[in-house]
Amino acid sequence: MTSLPARAGRRCHNLLNPLHSAVYFSPDYTKEFAGIGIEDHNAAYFAGRASAMGPVGAGTVAATFYNFNHALIARHVPQVWRTASPEAALGARLRAVDTTLRRLLGDEAVASPELAEAASLALRAAEGCTLHARPLYAAHADLPVPEESHLAYWHAATLLREHRGDGHLAVLLDAELDPVEALVSHTASGRGMAPKWAITTRGWSRAEWEAAAGRLRDRGLLDPQGELTEAGLGLRKDIEAETDRLDRAPYEHLGAAGVERLTELATAFVTTALGAGAFPADAFGKD
Repeated sequence: MTSLPARAGRRCHNLLNPLHSAVYFSPDYTKEFAGIGIEDHNAAYFAGRASAMGPVGAGTVAATFYNFNHALIARHVPQVWRTASPEAALGARLRAVDTTLRRLLGDEAVASPELAEAASLALRAAEGCTLHARPLYAAHADLPVPEESHLAYWHAATLLREHRGDGHLAVLLDAELDPVEALVSHTASGRGMAPKWAITTRGWSRAEWEAAAGRLRDRGLLDPQGELTEAGLGLRKDIEAETDRLDRAPYEHLGAAGVERLTELATAFVTTALGAGAFPADAFGKD
């Protein structure tokens, strides 16, 4: 097997993941979940992403999602399952994916041979994923692969996203970053969600955010202006490198040529989706 170029798997993931994530920002998602009785946006997010695990409690969601406030989750879970079953939530999510991708990519792209090829490549990569100690990936791996190419592509992107995410949480634990510290340090890198979005969507208060920043300053990872120090930059670099190492299996399974082709195809799709307004303009980067 041809060895992969450095960070090839990460680059591929970073171009697949936005189409997985875009559905949670989509008005189609809100509409579909309202249709099954879940009108609160947070409840819909937790139900949609956790539904593959079954009617789990707040503790399981907090453990697997990592950077959400348990108190926020507990306001909606497990009560949300009394409104709609996990099966109903999975159905609503997939309908939202269908509508969202058709709107962002266009019907011609959805029916294109390129999207079918991308789905095939991404699913082949997912064959290399491992189940052990990866609860969100393992739960989604038990779901059937949708027949239509654009839905199969989203499903495969979800498998690869959750596989990498599960490994990433292990790395955060090893780095001794708690949920808020992980968010603060990631947003300080300029690559994560903007602080105002992270605070609002993850359920933390500004005081909790500032307290986490203080702990990072005490560790020498953040400077008084809220920027990462040299040590902080080094830690975030090490976290991503170790996450790459734990996530190498699917991309090694696909092989260098397959990863290169999937990255090329994913670039075109995500560029189109971003141009169509897949995310709010101020959702990412520094405030």
